[in-house]
Amino acid sequence: MLNVLIAEDDSELRRLFAHVLLKNGYKVKEVSNGKAALDAMETDSFDLIISDVMMPVLDGYELVRLLRESGYCTPVLMITAKDSFDDLRQGFLSGTDDYMVKPVNVNEMLLRVRALLRRARMVSERRQEIGQTVLEYDGFTVFDGKKTTVLPQKEFLLLYKMASFPGRIFTRQQLMDDIWGYDSESDTHTVDVHIGRLRERFQDNPDFKIVTIRGVGYKVTRP
Repeated sequence: MLNVLIAEDDSELRRLFAHVLLKNGYKVKEVSNGKAALDAMETDSFDLIISDVMMPVLDGYELVRLLRESGYCTPVLMITAKDSFDDLRQGFLSGTDDYMVKPVNVNEMLLRVRALLRRARMVSERRQEIGQTVLEYDGFTVFDGKKTTVLPQKEFLLLYKMASFPGRIFTRQQLMDDIWGYDSESDTHTVDVHIGRLRERFQDNPDFKIVTIRGVGYKVTRP
């Protein structure tokens, strides 16, 4: 049974989320703040985290940042009353995988939970699917339904990382650090060059698009 951690200081909303998830076959752990969520992560394993942003003791942004710095790859669905672009950007840059704005439609929440869990499973299998396009990590290959393309390592790793989290914004520095390494002597312009090559290769692919977020970085979106 898949185990979901809910971090939400609104007890009524927390109980609603828990009720819906339990009814749909998930195991649930409820906590009221980010610090309690970190404590729960030390004693139990979770397949997914649903977190509010504005919580006492430790907020959602800081919770996700600390989890990512500690090496946790658990998918996180952030739920908040904040809906400005800056808030969305802060959430994604902290390491959040998906974002919902209150009031939350619980049926939509279930769909997003299932999508995040499916994506996490594909990550563990070293394989990603975007529509009819399939990325196979072990061979650096991309199959678009008609032909298979073998990519240079860095190009594949860039595409695979962003495709693993469609909609999530990655800064150039994040991509540089993750793909080239912290000790690389290359600058972030290298990322732009590789992104340009990927766009040229897959400009006719209907399943995904690489989008530039001006002043921030890049993300992969599905039409």
